Amino acid sequence: MRVAIVGAGAVGRSIAGELLNNGHTVMLIEKDGRKVRTRAVPGAEWVQADACEVSSLEEAQLATCDVVVAATGDDKANLVVSLLAKTEFAVNRVVARVKDPRNEWLYTEAWGVDVAVSTPRVLAALVEEAVTVGDVVRLISFRKGAANLVEITLGEDTPWVGKPLREVPLPRETVLTAVLRGDRVITPSPDEPLEAGDELLFVTHADVEEQLQRVLSPTHAR
Repeated sequence: MRVAIVGAGAVGRSIAGELLNNGHTVMLIEKDGRKVRTRAVPGAEWVQADACEVSSLEEAQLATCDVVVAATGDDKANLVVSLLAKTEFAVNRVVARVKDPRNEWLYTEAWGVDVAVSTPRVLAALVEEAVTVGDVVRLISFRKGAANLVEITLGEDTPWVGKPLREVPLPRETVLTAVLRGDRVITPSPDEPLEAGDELLFVTHADVEEQLQRVLSPTHAR
């Protein structure tokens, strides 16, 4: 993919490095000349410009990008960049960094944001995911809750241990995407038997998260 990252601070540079290592083409756009450090991410294309200006984005050929990441430390700038990327340049996917969690409610499809990433929320989710068994842990939201990636770890007392996935009555608008078992990542199949300690990753709607938790609870199938 060709990815444009707006904001070449520590966050933007780190994202760029990971994407380059994964074989993608990266363009870093940074307004502040002091942060244009080409040696820090030598494989990236660097553009010094104000990404909140349409003319700057036109010169950078933003329309050729598959993904735009708004990664500055300014929520206002990230929202403007997201809106321009989606409405003016028809970028397929826009990912935006939420600097202040209090502003997270603004990061919606109306502002061109497909995925909003709030570092405090992600860190809290990872902590919960590490210590919680049997509860739904929301890892990330897409399109402001239209779909969520959630995780549930099966406890020893779940009624589904030893039973194939096809017998689990999942709620509507819920898709099991992966089963994490030890160091294995298992692609779900109808005949795959569940085990205690399995971490199940679902894409689901917020409205049915409680129902999903009840389905996988110790008392559901008894």
